[in-house]
Amino acid sequence: MANRLDLANFGIAQRLLSIFGWSEYADAGGLMSYGASQRDTHARLAVYVDKILKGAKPGDLPIEQPTKVELVINLKTAKALGLTIPPSLLQRADQVIELIEGGRLWRGANEGGGQDT
Repeated sequence: MANRLDLANFGIAQRLLSIFGWSEYADAGGLMSYGASQRDTHARLAVYVDKILKGAKPGDLPIEQPTKVELVINLKTAKALGLTIPPSLLQRADQVIELIEGGRLWRGANEGGGQDT
């Protein structure tokens, strides 16, 4: 994760389509990400730690799979690469990162939310 900005910039400079498993890479300039939510994964990990600290045996705890995956598309990067993302894919995305007036990035959620970054 420490080199995500370098990876994203390299992908753009070399005109490579960069698709990652964590949304932080799309935030850094990667074209898109599709994978488990880091935030949700860390929250589930905290529940496991809590159970262990309260005396549960780690071997007795069930193995869990991520229950939420998210698709994030960076339209600023797509534009830099000369790509047009089909509207049908944009509609399926959980979040779309766009360049707005003033050169700021906007990470909008398709579920009616969004925040400036």
